[in-house]
Amino acid sequence: MLPHVTEPTHDEAHDEAHDEAHGGALGERLNWLRAAVLGANDGIVSTAGLVVGVAGATDARAALLTAGLAGLLAGSMSMAAGEYVSVSTQRDSERAAIAAERRELRDQPEAELEELAELLEDRGLSRDVALEAAQQLTERDALKAHARVELGIDPDQLANPWHAAWASFFAFTAGALLPLLAMVLPPAGWRLAVTVVSVLAALVLTGWTSARLGAADPGRAMLRNVAGGALAMAVTYGTGALLGAAGV
Repeated sequence: MLPHVTEPTHDEAHDEAHDEAHGGALGERLNWLRAAVLGANDGIVSTAGLVVGVAGATDARAALLTAGLAGLLAGSMSMAAGEYVSVSTQRDSERAAIAAERRELRDQPEAELEELAELLEDRGLSRDVALEAAQQLTERDALKAHARVELGIDPDQLANPWHAAWASFFAFTAGALLPLLAMVLPPAGWRLAVTVVSVLAALVLTGWTSARLGAADPGRAMLRNVAGGALAMAVTYGTGALLGAAGV
């Protein structure tokens, strides 16, 4: 006896699309949060390596502050510019895809309706339900329906390059401030120890956070983060000490 299979109803299809839209929005927010954590992590490691390297050559607070601020500004602006260019390219590609879809809807409406129905059918709907859903989605907003189902793009929520640029700028700056302040605020004899401890503790936190956001093993992520940061500080401190001893 064959098992009874219940076809999804139109309401169930609508609920599935609703859940998928909310899941996509949640995924987008998690991606932004993960990017912010990684940006802060970059700020911590790069600035820590810079100020620790300078500390290997000199204990002058002015030199440490100048180097740290220069690294913070250069890094944050570089991150912001890179994100702006990257997201602008993505946005241009999305706009081009939507424009092409708009032309296809204008020139081949019947073919596009059939295509939408087939896409919905591929997601598990019966032929009749898929066709009905495609017709209703087309009547409501054909372009938005095709953009979401066919392209995976929400025309109302295209990536904003300025948002990405500012988010990267502030994330990097927040991360970079920790090693900078840890190096210039304590007395000369405590600067290196305070900076190293503070940076490693922050890397444990960012490693744990990024792993949790990605549903990965926190232990490995924290170990990689700490090892990378410790290696960066060791190499730059050794280089600074050699250059300082050589009088460069």
